[in-house]
Amino acid sequence: MEPPKKSGPPRRPGSGGPRRPTGAKPAPASRPARPPVKKTRTAPAKPANPHPARAAAAASGKNEPQRIAKLLARAGVASRREIERMIEEGRITLDGEAVSTPATLLTSLHGVAVDGNPVAAPAPARLFLFHKPAGFLTTERDPRGRPTIYDKLPADLPRVMPIGRLDMTTEGLLLLTTDGEFKRQMELPSTGVPRTYRARAFGEVSQNQLEDLFDGLEIDGIRYGRIEANLERRTGRNQWIEMTLTEGKNREVRRVLEHLGLQVNRLIRTSYGPFHLGELASGAVEEVRQHDLVVFRKSLGKP
Repeated sequence: MEPPKKSGPPRRPGSGGPRRPTGAKPAPASRPARPPVKKTRTAPAKPANPHPARAAAAASGKNEPQRIAKLLARAGVASRREIERMIEEGRITLDGEAVSTPATLLTSLHGVAVDGNPVAAPAPARLFLFHKPAGFLTTERDPRGRPTIYDKLPADLPRVMPIGRLDMTTEGLLLLTTDGEFKRQMELPSTGVPRTYRARAFGEVSQNQLEDLFDGLEIDGIRYGRIEANLERRTGRNQWIEMTLTEGKNREVRRVLEHLGLQVNRLIRTSYGPFHLGELASGAVEEVRQHDLVVFRKSLGKP
C-alpha cells in the first residue's frame, strides 16, 4: 500500500522550494532592508527656576557664580570653616544686609563687607615658608592663652593662613598662604602632596620594619597610607628616621613610630611638596617667588 501523498503544489525537479502558481509575479531576489526608525531625541530639561545669580551671570556673560564662602576664602579673608562661623555671627553683609548662608552664590565680592569693611577683590595668592619653632600652637588664638605662631610672625606680614598643622612640640617647615582656596587644595589627601619629616626617637627599630610601612598600616581602627621611611643614623639609643607621607593625618608620624615601640622626642618637618626648610633660621619667614608658586599650582592635580 502506497503512503498518502502530501498535499500542496507539485515540486520542480531538483528544487527544494514550492512551485509558484502560474501568472504570479516573481519575488525579488532579496527583500530590501527596512529603513531605520529615527528616534527623536528630547532636549535635556532645563531647570524651571534657575538660581537668580546663575541666570543673571548667563544673561550678562559673566563668570559662573560661586559660593560666597569660597570667594571670601579665595580673597584671603579666612578659611571656609571660619567664614561659615562669621556668617552665623552676622559679621558678613551683602549690600548692607546680613548674609544668611555660606551657600549664597555671587559672581564677585562687590558689595560684600566683613565687620562693616568692604572686601577688596582677591589679589594673587602669596606663599611663605615659616620655620616654626617648638612651643607654639598652629592656630590663630588659644582659649588657654598659650603662644601661637601669630605671636612669632613678623608684624608686616599680610593676613596668612597655615597650610596644615604642626603640633605644639613639632618644629620645622610650615607653609603660610593668603589664599584660602589654595590652602584647602594643598591639605586634601587626594591631592597627594608629599610631606617629609625627620624624627628622633628613643628605642630600637630596624630598616626592615620601616620598609613595611610602605604598604600602609592600621592603628586603633585608623588606616594610614603608604609611608616611605629610612633609618638615617643612630646616636646611642636614639634613632634618626626620615619619613615621607602624603595624607598628613593628625599626629600621624608620632602614632606610627609609637606603634613600632619608639618614643619620639623631636620631630622636624623638612619639606612640603617642592618647598624645603633648607637653611631657614628658626622663627624666620621667606616668601616663595610668584613664578615658582604659579608653576607649582599648575602642576597640582596632574599625575
